[in-house]
Amino acid sequence: MLNRAEAPQSHDIQGISLVSPDHLVLDNGLPVYIFTSQDQPLVKAEFVFKNTFDSQTENPLLNTALSALMKEGTSRMSSAEIAEKVDYYGAFLVPDFSFDYTCYTLYTLNKYVPQVLPLLYDILVDAQFPDLELNNFKRTNRQNLQISLQKNDFVAKQMFYQTLFGNNRYGAAVTDKALSDLNRTDLAELYAQQVQPHNCTLFLSGNITSDVIREVSDYFGSKWKNSLPIGTVGHGIKLSAEYDTTLRYQERNDAVQSAIRLGRHSLKRCDKNYPALQFVNTLFGGYFGSRLMRNIREDKGYTYGIGSSAVTFAHTGMLVISTQVGTEVTTLTLQEIEKEMYLMQNELASESEIKLVKNYMLGAMLGSLESIFSHADKFKAVHLSGMDLSYYTYYTQVLHAMDAPKVRAIAQEYLRYEDMVKVVVGKMH
Repeated sequence: MLNRAEAPQSHDIQGISLVSPDHLVLDNGLPVYIFTSQDQPLVKAEFVFKNTFDSQTENPLLNTALSALMKEGTSRMSSAEIAEKVDYYGAFLVPDFSFDYTCYTLYTLNKYVPQVLPLLYDILVDAQFPDLELNNFKRTNRQNLQISLQKNDFVAKQMFYQTLFGNNRYGAAVTDKALSDLNRTDLAELYAQQVQPHNCTLFLSGNITSDVIREVSDYFGSKWKNSLPIGTVGHGIKLSAEYDTTLRYQERNDAVQSAIRLGRHSLKRCDKNYPALQFVNTLFGGYFGSRLMRNIREDKGYTYGIGSSAVTFAHTGMLVISTQVGTEVTTLTLQEIEKEMYLMQNELASESEIKLVKNYMLGAMLGSLESIFSHADKFKAVHLSGMDLSYYTYYTQVLHAMDAPKVRAIAQEYLRYEDMVKVVVGKMH
Protein backbone atom coordinates (compact mmCIF):
# COMPACT_ATOMS: atom_id res chain seq x y z
CA MET A 1 0.00 0.00 0.00
CA LEU A 2 1.18 3.48 -0.82
CA ASN A 3 2.61 5.22 2.24
CA ARG A 4 1.48 8.82 1.90
CA ALA A 5 3.61 9.89 4.84
CA GLU A 6 6.71 9.40 2.70
CA ALA A 7 7.57 11.71 -0.18
CA PRO A 8 7.98 9.97 -3.54
CA GLN A 9 11.47 9.56 -4.94
CA SER A 10 12.73 12.42 -7.05
CA HIS A 11 15.16 12.32 -9.93
CA ASP A 12 17.11 15.07 -11.63
CA ILE A 13 16.12 15.91 -15.20
CA GLN A 14 19.06 14.74 -17.29
CA GLY A 15 17.97 15.33 -20.87
CA ILE A 16 15.14 16.57 -23.03
CA SER A 17 13.97 14.73 -26.11
CA LEU A 18 12.77 16.96 -28.94
CA VAL A 19 11.10 16.09 -32.23
CA SER A 20 13.21 16.83 -35.29
CA PRO A 21 11.31 18.20 -38.30
CA ASP A 22 11.17 16.95 -41.83
CA HIS A 23 12.52 19.53 -44.26
CA LEU A 24 11.72 20.36 -47.83
CA VAL A 25 12.27 23.31 -50.17
CA LEU A 26 9.46 24.32 -52.53
CA ASP A 27 9.85 25.29 -56.18
CA ASN A 28 10.21 28.99 -55.36
CA GLY A 29 12.92 28.39 -52.73
CA LEU A 30 10.60 28.55 -49.70
CA PRO A 31 12.02 26.35 -46.89
CA VAL A 32 9.42 24.29 -45.04
CA TYR A 33 9.89 22.52 -41.68
CA ILE A 34 7.28 19.88 -40.88
CA PHE A 35 6.28 18.50 -37.46
CA THR A 36 3.74 15.70 -37.84
CA SER A 37 1.37 14.28 -35.24
CA GLN A 38 -1.47 12.17 -36.59
CA ASP A 39 -3.23 12.44 -33.21
CA GLN A 40 -3.91 16.11 -33.82
CA PRO A 41 -6.97 17.20 -35.84
CA LEU A 42 -5.39 20.63 -36.34
CA VAL A 43 -2.94 22.05 -38.83
CA LYS A 44 -0.83 25.05 -37.87
CA ALA A 45 0.96 26.94 -40.64
CA GLU A 46 3.36 29.72 -39.61
CA PHE A 47 4.74 31.98 -42.32
CA VAL A 48 7.65 33.90 -40.78
CA PHE A 49 9.06 36.90 -42.67
CA LYS A 50 12.18 38.83 -41.77
CA ASN A 51 11.25 42.47 -41.26
CA THR A 52 12.79 44.71 -43.89
CA PHE A 53 13.95 48.30 -43.56
CA ASP A 54 15.44 50.81 -45.95
CA SER A 55 19.01 52.03 -45.54
CA GLN A 56 18.01 55.41 -44.06
CA THR A 57 15.35 54.70 -41.44
CA GLU A 58 14.12 51.85 -39.32
CA ASN A 59 10.43 52.41 -38.77
CA PRO A 60 8.93 49.38 -36.98
CA LEU A 61 5.51 51.04 -36.97
CA LEU A 62 5.27 50.43 -40.71
CA ASN A 63 5.96 46.72 -40.15
CA THR A 64 3.38 46.62 -37.35
CA ALA A 65 0.76 48.21 -39.61
CA LEU A 66 1.64 45.78 -42.40
CA SER A 67 1.07 42.73 -40.21
CA ALA A 68 -2.28 44.08 -38.99
CA LEU A 69 -3.61 45.27 -42.37
CA MET A 70 -2.60 42.49 -44.75
CA LYS A 71 -5.80 40.57 -43.94
CA GLU A 72 -8.05 43.62 -44.29
CA GLY A 73 -8.91 43.13 -47.93
CA THR A 74 -7.73 41.77 -51.29
CA SER A 75 -8.93 42.60 -54.79
CA ARG A 76 -11.42 39.73 -54.52
CA MET A 77 -12.58 39.98 -50.89
CA SER A 78 -13.26 42.71 -48.36
CA SER A 79 -12.07 42.49 -44.76
CA ALA A 80 -15.58 41.42 -43.68
CA GLU A 81 -15.69 38.66 -46.30
CA ILE A 82 -12.27 37.38 -45.24
CA ALA A 83 -13.31 37.34 -41.57
CA GLU A 84 -16.62 35.62 -42.42
CA LYS A 85 -14.91 32.89 -44.43
CA VAL A 86 -12.30 32.26 -41.75
CA ASP A 87 -15.06 31.99 -39.13
CA TYR A 88 -17.19 29.72 -41.34
CA TYR A 89 -14.48 27.08 -41.38
CA GLY A 90 -13.68 27.49 -37.70
CA ALA A 91 -10.19 28.65 -38.52
CA PHE A 92 -8.00 31.33 -36.96
CA LEU A 93 -5.71 33.68 -38.83
CA VAL A 94 -3.33 35.41 -36.43
CA PRO A 95 -0.87 38.13 -37.45
CA ASP A 96 2.04 38.64 -35.08
CA PHE A 97 4.77 41.26 -35.06
CA SER A 98 8.13 41.51 -33.35
CA PHE A 99 11.06 43.84 -33.90
CA ASP A 100 12.75 41.39 -36.28
CA TYR A 101 9.97 39.22 -37.70
CA THR A 102 6.40 39.35 -38.95
CA CYS A 103 4.48 36.10 -38.63
CA TYR A 104 1.18 35.03 -40.17
CA THR A 105 -0.21 31.91 -38.50
CA LEU A 106 -3.14 29.87 -39.73
CA TYR A 107 -4.92 27.36 -37.50
CA THR A 108 -7.42 25.10 -39.21
CA LEU A 109 -8.85 21.60 -39.06
CA ASN A 110 -7.05 19.23 -41.38
CA LYS A 111 -10.19 18.59 -43.42
CA TYR A 112 -10.61 22.30 -44.27
CA VAL A 113 -7.08 22.90 -45.55
CA PRO A 114 -8.23 22.98 -49.23
CA GLN A 115 -10.80 25.66 -48.39
CA VAL A 116 -8.67 28.02 -46.29
CA LEU A 117 -5.26 27.87 -48.00
CA PRO A 118 -6.54 29.81 -51.06
CA LEU A 119 -7.66 32.56 -48.69
CA LEU A 120 -4.22 32.82 -47.09
CA TYR A 121 -2.59 32.71 -50.53
CA ASP A 122 -4.67 35.73 -51.62
CA ILE A 123 -3.58 37.64 -48.52
CA LEU A 124 0.10 36.94 -49.19
CA VAL A 125 0.01 37.90 -52.89
CA ASP A 126 -2.86 40.37 -53.25
CA ALA A 127 -3.35 42.47 -50.09
CA GLN A 128 -4.77 45.90 -51.00
CA PHE A 129 -4.65 47.93 -47.74
CA PRO A 130 -8.00 49.68 -48.28
CA ASP A 131 -8.18 53.31 -47.14
CA LEU A 132 -11.11 52.62 -44.82
CA GLU A 133 -9.26 49.92 -42.87
CA LEU A 134 -6.03 51.94 -42.85
CA ASN A 135 -7.84 55.00 -41.46
CA ASN A 136 -9.54 52.82 -38.82
CA PHE A 137 -6.14 51.42 -37.83
CA LYS A 138 -4.67 54.90 -37.53
CA ARG A 139 -7.59 56.30 -35.57
CA THR A 140 -7.76 53.36 -33.14
CA ASN A 141 -4.04 53.35 -32.48
CA ARG A 142 -3.86 57.12 -32.06
CA GLN A 143 -6.59 56.89 -29.44
CA ASN A 144 -4.85 53.97 -27.72
CA LEU A 145 -1.57 55.88 -27.75
CA GLN A 146 -3.10 58.87 -25.96
CA ILE A 147 -4.45 56.56 -23.28
CA SER A 148 -1.15 54.70 -22.96
CA LEU A 149 0.83 57.94 -22.59
CA GLN A 150 -1.05 58.55 -19.35
CA LYS A 151 0.36 55.31 -17.92
CA ASN A 152 3.70 55.57 -16.15
CA ASP A 153 4.78 52.07 -17.11
CA PHE A 154 4.22 52.71 -20.84
CA VAL A 155 6.19 55.95 -20.77
CA ALA A 156 9.00 54.32 -18.77
CA LYS A 157 9.20 51.51 -21.32
CA GLN A 158 9.45 53.98 -24.22
CA MET A 159 12.15 55.98 -22.44
CA PHE A 160 14.06 52.82 -21.55
CA TYR A 161 14.15 51.41 -25.09
CA GLN A 162 15.07 54.78 -26.59
CA THR A 163 17.90 55.30 -24.10
CA LEU A 164 19.27 51.77 -24.43
CA PHE A 165 19.05 51.31 -28.19
CA GLY A 166 18.86 54.79 -29.72
CA ASN A 167 17.57 55.47 -33.22
CA ASN A 168 16.86 52.04 -34.63
CA ARG A 169 13.99 49.55 -34.70
CA TYR A 170 14.51 48.58 -31.04
CA GLY A 171 14.59 52.16 -29.77
CA ALA A 172 11.94 53.80 -31.96
CA ALA A 173 8.93 55.15 -30.07
CA VAL A 174 5.45 55.25 -31.57
CA THR A 175 4.25 58.84 -31.92
CA ASP A 176 1.02 60.44 -32.98
CA LYS A 177 2.76 61.97 -35.99
CA ALA A 178 4.17 58.60 -37.09
CA LEU A 179 0.68 57.11 -36.92
CA SER A 180 -0.78 60.05 -38.84
CA ASP A 181 1.88 59.72 -41.54
CA LEU A 182 1.10 56.08 -42.30
CA ASN A 183 -0.02 55.78 -45.93
CA ARG A 184 -1.01 53.11 -48.39
CA THR A 185 1.93 53.78 -50.74
CA ASP A 186 4.55 53.00 -48.10
CA LEU A 187 2.65 49.93 -46.92
CA ALA A 188 2.34 48.56 -50.46
CA GLU A 189 6.06 49.14 -51.07
CA LEU A 190 7.03 47.34 -47.86
CA TYR A 191 4.59 44.52 -48.66
CA ALA A 192 6.17 44.02 -52.09
CA GLN A 193 9.65 43.84 -50.55
CA GLN A 194 8.95 41.81 -47.44
CA VAL A 195 6.22 39.32 -48.33
CA GLN A 196 8.33 37.24 -50.70
CA PRO A 197 9.05 33.49 -50.69
CA HIS A 198 12.81 34.06 -50.44
CA ASN A 199 12.22 36.21 -47.33
CA CYS A 200 10.02 33.62 -45.63
CA THR A 201 10.28 30.38 -43.64
CA LEU A 202 7.24 28.11 -43.25
CA PHE A 203 6.73 25.95 -40.16
CA LEU A 204 3.99 23.30 -40.48
CA SER A 205 2.82 21.35 -37.44
CA GLY A 206 -0.09 19.11 -36.52
CA ASN A 207 -1.85 16.57 -38.72
CA ILE A 208 0.36 17.12 -41.76
CA THR A 209 -0.66 14.49 -44.30
CA SER A 210 0.59 14.04 -47.85
CA ASP A 211 -2.56 15.83 -49.02
CA VAL A 212 -1.71 18.85 -46.85
CA ILE A 213 1.84 18.95 -48.21
CA ARG A 214 0.52 18.73 -51.76
CA GLU A 215 -1.88 21.66 -51.18
CA VAL A 216 0.87 23.73 -49.53
CA SER A 217 3.31 22.96 -52.34
CA ASP A 218 0.75 24.00 -54.92
CA TYR A 219 -0.24 27.35 -53.44
CA PHE A 220 3.01 28.39 -51.78
CA GLY A 221 5.52 26.74 -54.09
CA SER A 222 4.26 26.64 -57.64
CA LYS A 223 1.90 29.63 -57.59
CA TRP A 224 3.73 31.99 -55.24
CA LYS A 225 6.47 33.70 -57.22
CA ASN A 226 9.38 35.87 -56.14
CA SER A 227 8.59 39.24 -57.68
CA LEU A 228 11.89 40.80 -56.56
CA PRO A 229 15.40 39.47 -57.15
CA ILE A 230 16.96 37.65 -54.21
CA GLY A 231 19.27 39.97 -52.31
CA THR A 232 17.23 43.15 -52.82
CA VAL A 233 15.63 42.94 -49.37
CA GLY A 234 17.34 44.89 -46.57
CA HIS A 235 17.50 43.74 -42.95
CA GLY A 236 20.26 46.06 -41.74
CA ILE A 237 20.50 47.51 -38.27
CA LYS A 238 22.15 50.61 -36.82
CA LEU A 239 23.42 49.60 -33.38
CA SER A 240 25.64 51.45 -30.94
CA ALA A 241 27.35 49.99 -27.90
CA GLU A 242 27.08 53.35 -26.09
CA TYR A 243 24.16 54.41 -23.90
CA ASP A 244 23.50 56.83 -21.06
CA THR A 245 23.57 55.24 -17.58
CA THR A 246 22.58 58.35 -15.60
CA LEU A 247 19.12 58.22 -14.06
CA ARG A 248 16.37 59.44 -16.40
CA TYR A 249 13.47 60.76 -14.36
CA GLN A 250 10.10 62.07 -15.49
CA GLU A 251 8.07 63.50 -12.62
CA ARG A 252 4.29 63.14 -12.54
CA ASN A 253 2.73 65.21 -9.82
CA ASP A 254 -0.45 63.14 -9.56
CA ALA A 255 1.33 59.77 -9.51
CA VAL A 256 0.59 57.29 -6.74
CA GLN A 257 3.02 54.76 -8.21
CA SER A 258 6.38 55.06 -9.92
CA ALA A 259 7.36 52.88 -12.86
CA ILE A 260 10.97 51.71 -12.68
CA ARG A 261 13.02 50.16 -15.48
CA LEU A 262 16.68 49.24 -15.38
CA GLY A 263 18.69 47.32 -17.92
CA ARG A 264 21.63 46.96 -20.24
CA HIS A 265 22.78 45.34 -23.46
CA SER A 266 23.43 41.64 -22.99
CA LEU A 267 23.56 38.47 -25.10
CA LYS A 268 21.77 36.87 -28.03
CA ARG A 269 20.61 33.27 -27.89
CA CYS A 270 23.50 32.19 -30.12
CA ASP A 271 26.11 33.51 -27.65
CA LYS A 272 27.66 30.64 -25.69
CA ASN A 273 27.06 32.28 -22.29
CA TYR A 274 23.36 32.97 -22.93
CA PRO A 275 22.06 29.90 -21.00
CA ALA A 276 24.30 30.83 -18.05
CA LEU A 277 22.97 34.39 -18.17
CA GLN A 278 19.41 33.01 -18.21
CA PHE A 279 20.24 30.98 -15.11
CA VAL A 280 21.65 33.98 -13.23
CA ASN A 281 18.73 36.14 -14.35
CA THR A 282 16.23 33.54 -13.11
CA LEU A 283 17.90 33.39 -9.71
CA PHE A 284 18.06 37.18 -9.54
CA GLY A 285 14.59 38.14 -10.76
CA GLY A 286 13.23 35.67 -13.30
CA TYR A 287 10.70 33.65 -11.30
CA PHE A 288 8.37 34.00 -8.34
CA GLY A 289 10.97 32.75 -5.85
CA SER A 290 13.72 35.04 -7.11
CA ARG A 291 15.80 37.31 -4.90
CA LEU A 292 14.10 40.46 -6.14
CA MET A 293 10.67 39.03 -5.36
CA ARG A 294 11.70 37.76 -1.94
CA ASN A 295 13.23 41.11 -1.00
CA ILE A 296 11.08 43.79 -2.61
CA ARG A 297 7.69 42.06 -2.60
CA GLU A 298 7.74 39.58 0.27
CA ASP A 299 10.09 41.23 2.76
CA LYS A 300 9.66 44.97 2.06
CA GLY A 301 6.14 44.95 0.59
CA TYR A 302 7.05 47.68 -1.90
CA THR A 303 5.30 46.08 -4.89
CA TYR A 304 2.95 43.34 -6.04
CA GLY A 305 5.53 42.18 -8.53
CA ILE A 306 9.06 42.76 -9.77
CA GLY A 307 10.94 40.78 -12.36
CA SER A 308 13.92 40.65 -14.64
CA SER A 309 14.28 39.12 -18.10
CA ALA A 310 17.13 38.14 -20.41
CA VAL A 311 15.64 39.09 -23.78
CA THR A 312 17.14 38.05 -27.10
CA PHE A 313 16.64 39.79 -30.44
CA ALA A 314 18.06 39.00 -33.88
CA HIS A 315 20.90 41.53 -33.58
CA THR A 316 21.36 42.10 -29.85
CA GLY A 317 20.01 41.24 -26.43
CA MET A 318 19.06 43.02 -23.24
CA LEU A 319 18.72 42.40 -19.55
CA VAL A 320 15.77 44.36 -18.13
CA ILE A 321 14.32 44.79 -14.63
CA SER A 322 10.87 46.31 -14.25
CA THR A 323 8.43 47.07 -11.46
CA GLN A 324 5.89 49.61 -10.21
CA VAL A 325 6.06 50.76 -6.59
CA GLY A 326 4.45 53.33 -4.33
CA THR A 327 5.98 56.77 -4.87
CA GLU A 328 7.09 56.96 -1.25
CA VAL A 329 9.43 53.96 -1.74
CA THR A 330 10.81 54.71 -5.23
CA THR A 331 14.29 55.61 -4.02
CA LEU A 332 14.31 52.78 -1.48
CA THR A 333 13.42 50.29 -4.24
CA LEU A 334 16.32 51.45 -6.40
CA GLN A 335 18.61 51.04 -3.39
CA GLU A 336 17.37 47.50 -2.77
CA ILE A 337 17.85 46.53 -6.42
CA GLU A 338 21.40 47.87 -6.26
CA LYS A 339 21.99 45.96 -3.03
CA GLU A 340 20.78 42.68 -4.55
CA MET A 341 23.10 43.21 -7.52
CA TYR A 342 26.00 43.81 -5.12
CA LEU A 343 25.24 40.62 -3.22
CA MET A 344 25.09 38.61 -6.45
CA GLN A 345 28.53 39.93 -7.42
CA ASN A 346 30.23 39.52 -4.06
CA GLU A 347 28.68 36.58 -2.22
CA LEU A 348 28.38 32.95 -3.28
CA ALA A 349 24.85 31.63 -3.71
CA SER A 350 23.92 28.65 -1.57
CA GLU A 351 23.90 25.15 -3.03
CA SER A 352 20.19 24.77 -2.21
CA GLU A 353 19.29 27.97 -4.05
CA ILE A 354 21.24 26.91 -7.14
CA LYS A 355 19.62 23.46 -7.09
CA LEU A 356 16.17 25.04 -6.81
CA VAL A 357 16.77 27.25 -9.85
CA LYS A 358 18.13 24.30 -11.86
CA ASN A 359 15.06 22.23 -11.08
CA TYR A 360 12.76 25.14 -11.85
CA MET A 361 14.33 25.91 -15.24
CA LEU A 362 14.66 22.30 -16.39
CA GLY A 363 11.15 21.52 -15.16
CA ALA A 364 9.76 24.55 -16.97
CA MET A 365 11.48 23.43 -20.17
CA LEU A 366 10.14 19.89 -19.86
CA GLY A 367 6.67 21.10 -18.91
CA SER A 368 6.47 23.38 -21.92
CA LEU A 369 6.63 20.40 -24.32
CA GLU A 370 2.95 19.59 -24.16
CA SER A 371 2.20 18.97 -27.85
CA ILE A 372 3.73 18.81 -31.32
CA PHE A 373 3.12 22.56 -31.57
CA SER A 374 5.41 23.12 -28.58
CA HIS A 375 8.16 21.13 -30.29
CA ALA A 376 7.73 23.29 -33.39
CA ASP A 377 8.02 26.43 -31.27
CA LYS A 378 11.25 25.20 -29.68
CA PHE A 379 12.74 24.47 -33.10
CA LYS A 380 11.58 27.80 -34.53
CA ALA A 381 13.26 29.72 -31.68
CA VAL A 382 16.68 28.19 -32.33
CA HIS A 383 16.36 28.04 -36.12
CA LEU A 384 15.67 31.77 -36.34
CA SER A 385 18.81 32.28 -34.23
CA GLY A 386 20.89 30.32 -36.73
CA MET A 387 21.12 27.16 -34.61
CA ASP A 388 19.66 23.66 -34.47
CA LEU A 389 18.10 21.42 -31.82
CA SER A 390 21.50 20.52 -30.37
CA TYR A 391 21.23 23.88 -28.61
CA TYR A 392 18.87 22.35 -26.06
CA THR A 393 21.39 19.62 -25.21
CA TYR A 394 23.97 22.34 -24.66
CA TYR A 395 21.39 24.35 -22.66
CA THR A 396 20.76 21.48 -20.22
CA GLN A 397 24.50 20.81 -19.91
CA VAL A 398 25.16 24.44 -18.99
CA LEU A 399 22.38 24.43 -16.39
CA HIS A 400 23.65 21.23 -14.79
CA ALA A 401 27.16 22.69 -14.63
CA MET A 402 26.15 25.95 -12.95
CA ASP A 403 27.65 26.46 -9.51
CA ALA A 404 28.16 29.35 -7.10
CA PRO A 405 31.44 30.66 -8.58
CA LYS A 406 29.96 30.65 -12.11
CA VAL A 407 26.87 32.49 -10.91
CA ARG A 408 29.05 35.11 -9.26
CA ALA A 409 31.25 35.52 -12.34
CA ILE A 410 28.23 36.10 -14.63
CA ALA A 411 26.77 38.54 -12.11
CA GLN A 412 30.04 40.46 -11.96
CA GLU A 413 29.90 40.89 -15.73
CA TYR A 414 26.21 41.61 -16.30
CA LEU A 415 24.66 42.76 -13.01
CA ARG A 416 26.63 45.93 -12.38
CA TYR A 417 24.31 48.72 -11.26
CA GLU A 418 26.59 51.37 -12.73
CA ASP A 419 26.24 49.78 -16.20
CA MET A 420 22.44 49.96 -16.17
CA VAL A 421 20.11 52.34 -17.97
CA LYS A 422 17.89 53.69 -15.18
CA VAL A 423 14.41 55.12 -15.84
CA VAL A 424 11.82 56.33 -13.33
CA VAL A 425 8.43 57.79 -14.23
CA GLY A 426 6.36 59.00 -11.29
CA LYS A 427 7.76 60.54 -8.10
CA MET A 428 10.94 60.16 -6.10
CA HIS A 429 11.24 60.93 -2.40
